[in-house]
Parts: sequence; structure tokens; C-alpha cells
Amino acid sequence: MATPVALVTGAGSGIGRATAICLGANGFSVGLLGHTAEELEATASIIRDANGNALILVADIGIESALRESVSTLVREYGRLDAVVANAGINGVWAPVDDLKLDEWQQTIDINLTGTFLTLHVTVPELKRSGGGSIVVVSSINGTRTFTTPGATAYTATKAAQVAMVQQLSLELARHHIRINAVCPGEIETNIEANTALRGERETAIPVIWPDGQVPITGGAPGKSTDVAEVIAFLLSDAARHVTGTPVFVDGGQGLLR
Repeated sequence: MATPVALVTGAGSGIGRATAICLGANGFSVGLLGHTAEELEATASIIRDANGNALILVADIGIESALRESVSTLVREYGRLDAVVANAGINGVWAPVDDLKLDEWQQTIDINLTGTFLTLHVTVPELKRSGGGSIVVVSSINGTRTFTTPGATAYTATKAAQVAMVQQLSLELARHHIRINAVCPGEIETNIEANTALRGERETAIPVIWPDGQVPITGGAPGKSTDVAEVIAFLLSDAARHVTGTPVFVDGGQGLLR
């Protein structure tokens, strides 16, 4: 059987890096897509040091031509595409709706939602050519299970829309033997906060306090990127062959509290 090939967007850090490493350890050749070459090199080194295959693809998921070039490069290198992890995204600006600027709203929509669309738009033809495959979109508990994050209107809108896309496409793509699911992480130890700008929190915050922390299964501690990566690896595997159109919450019970 041919070595399966996966594309992971946002593979330079956080959930994307952990997922790429996990897939490499599970026998995938992995295309690492992101906009910072140094971060991708670090991910690739970990995969290669464990005798895995990794290809660095520097591109912006919001630019269709760059995505097409990267996917073409990946397929030329490894001959096929079997799995896609649409992970790249930002928190963006969190602010009261009457303070949130149009360009701030648009940036979050462009990266999180249009970027997800373009990732699927460009990769689905390759999955069809491979005879099928699996896609995982990284959404969030925000906008799908919880709505108490201060000022996160743009972010929650994109995350809810991602799940809607997954459910819509699960039916469209089923005839092509392509499964598509979403993971919805809660609080996870990543550096996505670096992509967050928070304004006017006192105007939008919901005054709820959890004395023992808001992640019940860990005693309040956030989850780890590997917790999400291993669920993604399962959803991409044949063990999940009858799972499609499903949001999987990886939040330690956090969303049920909120």
C-alpha cells in the first residue's frame, strides 16, 4: 500500500505542529504549510529525526495561487494526497460589536473562514483523484458550544461557519469517498494568544467565575496540543471510516460549564 500523504496548514506551531508530528509518527508523509519558514523547519526536523517524511510549504492560506502552488508541489513530491487538516487560523480582534472595525472583522473572516474554504477548494480535487480521503477542520468550542468569550463576535462567527461547512460538505463529498469532520478544542496550551487583540473587555465579559478552573477533567489546567492532534489522527485514520460530518469537542468538559 502506498504511503499516505497529508497536508497540515498552520503546521509551524500549536495544534498544527503537534498534528503534523503525530501524523508523521503514524506513517504519513506530511506537507507542512505555513507562512514562517523557520517554524516549519523546526516541525520538519522533529518529523525527520523520527525517520518520517516532511515537506515545507511556505504559503498564505488566504492567497489561492500560493495554495495551489503548494498543493501541486506536495503532490509532485509524494504522488498523491489522502488527508487534509485545515488548521490555520487566528483569534483576531475581540472587541464590543460597536467598536470592532470593519477591517478587523474582515481579517478574521479572511483567514479563518475564507482560508478554510480555499484550503478545501484547492485540495478536494486531489483527494478525488486519490479515490477518496479524509479532512479535519479545526474549529473551536467558541461559536459551537460556548458564547461567553468577551468580544469574540468575528471569531465565533467563523468557528460556527466552519462546522456548518463540514456538515454541508459531508454529504456533498460522501459519493467521492471523502470524509470530513471538525474538532472543536477548548482551552489548549498554544501560542494563538499572540494573534489576539482584546479591547473593551469590561463591556462584553460575562461575570462568571469557576473557583476550581474551567476544564473539569484536568482540574482546571488547559489541554495540550497533543490531546487535539491524537483525535485528529484518529479521524483521519481508517478506524474512523464511518464518521463524517461530526464536530468532536476536545475540551475536557469546559464547554459544558460555560
